[in-house]
Amino acid sequence: MHSLKRTVLVTGASSGIGKAITEKILSLGHQVIGISRNPGQLVQSSDGFSGIEIDLSKLDEIPGHLTNLKKQFPDIDAIIFSAGTGLFGNLEQFSHRQIQNLLAVNFTSQVFLTKGFISDLKKKAHADLIYIGSESALKGARKGSIYCASKFALRGFTQALREECAKNNVRVSLINPGMVKTAFFQSLSFEPGDEPNQHLLAEDIAEAVLYILNARPGIVIDEINLNPANKVVRNKRNK
Repeated sequence: MHSLKRTVLVTGASSGIGKAITEKILSLGHQVIGISRNPGQLVQSSDGFSGIEIDLSKLDEIPGHLTNLKKQFPDIDAIIFSAGTGLFGNLEQFSHRQIQNLLAVNFTSQVFLTKGFISDLKKKAHADLIYIGSESALKGARKGSIYCASKFALRGFTQALREECAKNNVRVSLINPGMVKTAFFQSLSFEPGDEPNQHLLAEDIAEAVLYILNARPGIVIDEINLNPANKVVRNKRNK
């Protein structure tokens, strides 16, 4: 990636993992198009950065956004799917709208974006699709039925898409982080521990993204699973 100028689309670019990825890629001199539903939080006044306001939960609007993105940024040759939302509880506690929204953001919108770009990416000499999954894609957990379902779906999608793209120059990779100390947990009842070995940092995921992007052409890094050395899940009510 250092020697090849890339044009990278990053979803969820205004906070957490997406913001860390955006800042890291920009620091290396590449162009980034950042998608967020909170444009005021996007990177400001940075050469090579373009911010686009898109709410990925509004699936009916995505085709129109895709048309504009492809017209405005025809050189996109990598997409990092970092947008995501979390909601946890027993299944009967969820409303239908909450279920729809979580699946839309964590899975369906990513499929829509991929479908919109895949034909163009297959025509390029080199392209990458990198999805930020979760440890919840590997094992179901109590109070995580819908969240885990969204991440399991994403994992299955990437595995099948990787096979579909095997004869083209599109590499499909999935990163499954454990608990990352970000604003993701602000509205949740639990969080990772505070000690350095009890959580991941958003920058750790950004480094994994760079590792994939920097891999030599001809190889695909299927999945990367990242976890803190000492996994601690802390109930906020017990703090």
